[in-house]
Amino acid sequence: MGKSKNITLIGMPGAGKSTIGVLLAKAIGGAFIDTDLLLQQKHRKLLQAIVDELGFQGFVEEEGNTICGVSPEHAVIATGGSAIYYEPAMRHLGEISEIIYLRLSLPEIDGRINNRATRGIALRKGQTLASLYEERVPLYEKYAHRIIDCDGKNPEEVLREILQG
Repeated sequence: MGKSKNITLIGMPGAGKSTIGVLLAKAIGGAFIDTDLLLQQKHRKLLQAIVDELGFQGFVEEEGNTICGVSPEHAVIATGGSAIYYEPAMRHLGEISEIIYLRLSLPEIDGRINNRATRGIALRKGQTLASLYEERVPLYEKYAHRIIDCDGKNPEEVLREILQG
C-alpha cells in the first residue's frame, strides 16, 4: 500500500466498518473518515432523520454527493451501507482508495443490529433486512478490490487480516 493510498471499507450495517476503520487508521497512522458522520454534521441531524426527510432515493444521492466530496490522503474511509447504490461515488472511491468489503453473513448481521428503527438504515418501504442483504451483496462484491470474511472474528482479527494484505 502506497503512502498516499486510502482504504475504503464497505459492507452491511453492523459489519464493523466504523469500529475496524478506527483501528485501521491508528494502525497505518492515517486519518479516519466516517461518511455517515459527515452527513450528520452537514444536516445537523441523526442519520435516521435524514433518511426520513429525504426518502430512500434522496438519501442515496445525498450520501453519494458527500462521498464524492471526500478526497483525503492516507486515510481510512468508512461508508454508509447504502453507498454502493450511487455509482459515481463508488467510482470515485475506487480511484482514490482500495475498497475492502467486510463480508458478514445475514445471521451475524441480524444478531448485531438491535436498534433498527433508530440506526439510519436506508430501507425501501416494506423492505426487510434479508431482502436488503440479498440486494446489496452483489454490489459490495462488484465494487470490492478485496473481500474479508468477518464471520466469527473479532475486530482485531479482521484488522490483522486487512493489514496482511
